[in-house]
Amino acid sequence: MLVFTQKLAPDLDRIPDWTIALTAEQRTKTRQHIDIPGADRMTLCLDRGVNISEGDRLISETGDKVLAIVAQPEPVITVTAPTNLDLIRAAYHLGNRHVPLEITSQYLRLEPDGVLADLLVKLGCHVTQEIAPFYPDKGAYHGHDH
Repeated sequence: MLVFTQKLAPDLDRIPDWTIALTAEQRTKTRQHIDIPGADRMTLCLDRGVNISEGDRLISETGDKVLAIVAQPEPVITVTAPTNLDLIRAAYHLGNRHVPLEITSQYLRLEPDGVLADLLVKLGCHVTQEIAPFYPDKGAYHGHDH
């Protein structure tokens, strides 16, 4: 079993042996098992508090294998609004409910939730269900990489 224990420094140019797609939730877990077809079972065993993001490369405990991380497309709700103020208002209401939320100047994105979708429509927003990579904001109190 391969065990990946740390992030590869960005300035080290190593070609990955594998690339894996992880959901937003999986990218929050520093300890998990991963099955890749045609490869040994892999384990992430990173220090607590380490952030895993798309584009990161993880190195095995033996230092000889590199694993690249990409965001897996997943079911999401994408929210747009007629005005910037409407989009800000929607972000405010979603923030009050503490849902993981991707925030951009053009749209908001969250996990599928019928109740929240109805709320957003009542606020005048346009709601689209789709499959897309999800990059929720890590928040103001999120720790830094070690």
